[in-house]
Amino acid sequence: MASDSFSDAALVLVGHGSTLNADSAAPTHQHADELRRRGVFAQVVECFWKEEPSVGGVLRGVFAPRVFIVPLFISEGYFTEEVIPRELGFCQPGQRDFPRVQQRGGQTLHYCGPVGTHPSMTNVLLARARAVVEQHPFPALPKPADTALFIAGHGTGNNENSRKAIERQVEFIRARGEYAEVHPVFMEEEPRIGDCWRMAQARNLVMVPFFISDGLHSYEDIPVMLGEPAAVVQERFRSGQPTWRNPTERHGRRLWYAPSIGSEPGLAEVILERVREAIQG
Repeated sequence: MASDSFSDAALVLVGHGSTLNADSAAPTHQHADELRRRGVFAQVVECFWKEEPSVGGVLRGVFAPRVFIVPLFISEGYFTEEVIPRELGFCQPGQRDFPRVQQRGGQTLHYCGPVGTHPSMTNVLLARARAVVEQHPFPALPKPADTALFIAGHGTGNNENSRKAIERQVEFIRARGEYAEVHPVFMEEEPRIGDCWRMAQARNLVMVPFFISDGLHSYEDIPVMLGEPAAVVQERFRSGQPTWRNPTERHGRRLWYAPSIGSEPGLAEVILERVREAIQG
């Protein structure tokens, strides 16, 4: 679709944000800046649930006749199906069934699906997996055919969609046949992140966290779950060092641990795909 198809449209990117982690908003700003630079939309605006500018007030500053709202979230769930639509006026509190396209004054508002559930996220995950071993090709660059790939997520009994989003991506990647093995692992569900060492048959392991932003989970929790002493991880974090050394050898295997996927440049294309879907209905 030609880029000028969006010249009368505004893009609103919705991130979670955090009052505790300054890095949380970085991916949202990164992709907003990139799409502004491309000049694809008349206006690109970012907003957050936990930071300013807030979700509730963002539309007051949007003047384009068509508005596309894309949540930078991993899965469909409480935030994407209830909180964000409620704050934007798409639905009433507790209402989960609402029109995704609404007229408001002279504007047509399109509420898009979250980026994390789009099939093209597979390319983003694979790009992350390739990049981390290419940046740290020690002692030699491992081939995917000799590597077990792990997609790591939070997992929670409160939202089964969080798990489903990861399992769906694992199925897509397995179907491509590039990696010797592909497994989902979770922080709070089985199989656990720390189980990767015994799950893998391959000697080389690559783990990609399926989170939008790096934070406590990716910087500290997961390295500890992988076997690094908590005191070592915290000291590295305080001194600005990577909290995981790529690759780390343990149990006769080497593991490369990638940054979270939110800053992967290809995510901008996933955002555009969500907008294109909304146009096509």
